[in-house]
Amino acid sequence: MDVKFSIIIPVYNRPDEIDELLESLTHQDYSDDFEVIIVEDGSEISAENGITKYQGQLQLSYYYKENSGPGLSRNFAMQKATGNYFIILDSDCILPPFYITEVSKALAHTYTDAYGGPDAADDSFTTIQKAINYSMTSFLTTGGIRGKKNSPNKFQPRSFNMGISKKAFKSTKGFGSQRFGEDIDLTFRLWENGYKTQLIEKALVYHKRRVDFKSFFKQTFHFGAARPILSKQHPKTAKITYWFPSIFIIALVGSILFSLAGIYLPLQLFGGYFLLIFTDAFLQSKNISVALYSILTTIIQFFGYGLGFLRSFFRLHLMQKSTIDTFPEMFKSS
Repeated sequence: MDVKFSIIIPVYNRPDEIDELLESLTHQDYSDDFEVIIVEDGSEISAENGITKYQGQLQLSYYYKENSGPGLSRNFAMQKATGNYFIILDSDCILPPFYITEVSKALAHTYTDAYGGPDAADDSFTTIQKAINYSMTSFLTTGGIRGKKNSPNKFQPRSFNMGISKKAFKSTKGFGSQRFGEDIDLTFRLWENGYKTQLIEKALVYHKRRVDFKSFFKQTFHFGAARPILSKQHPKTAKITYWFPSIFIIALVGSILFSLAGIYLPLQLFGGYFLLIFTDAFLQSKNISVALYSILTTIIQFFGYGLGFLRSFFRLHLMQKSTIDTFPEMFKSS
């Protein structure tokens, strides 16, 4: 198949980040043309002025629209695109020069109508950003689900780094209107419509993510809160592993209470786990500060996701609330 790429980037109040992403796109070693479509999703801090300097370097289109969330903004851009394969990126990503070339090679070798790629921390990232990246990608914390190939045709792409064909976009109508878990929902609908997905391991991005602990907690809380709703929308996809962060925080709190009663073994087991996190993070980063912060970001990640999951599960299944009342922020219109 002759693939023509359209790069899709929604942006919301992040002009500095979009500048870094566009700069990395000017250094791609891909030999064919590709277009870049930026959709400003009702931002109060416009990125338009910073974008104009790339008009002569990239085949670039810029649109401003009222705020509707990232999913519908991506759909808007894909409707405007002239390519037949859409590469979807978050504005807080930076691409290595080989990114588009590796995507092209992988699709030429094994074509699928959607793909996902892993993320990594660039050397220029802050200590906290590197620790957050570790917690989000490590096998010891997430099972490496964002970057490991365990089921080639069933990999779940994430919207910070994914691709979808024009054919699959039209068939599924793209992202739903929800503001959290919209990429997971789209993946499930792709599978339901018979489309295959794959992980392109070499198509990595440097993902800056959140830059402080409060924002990181809020982000993971929203991830966890969205999961019971997604499981209700797609019942066949529910897994026991989604409970693990909630079980973790309950067990950690329980082990602390046991220690107050003189029973230390449970807390010692958690100490062993955190030591393993420290050691693994240090071996990967060669930085003691990153390793220490990785313990903290792992705890924040588990507590954020676990508490969000428990809140939604309780509201959805025990209080019998509607999906909208269970997690209003997921479905807000503006």
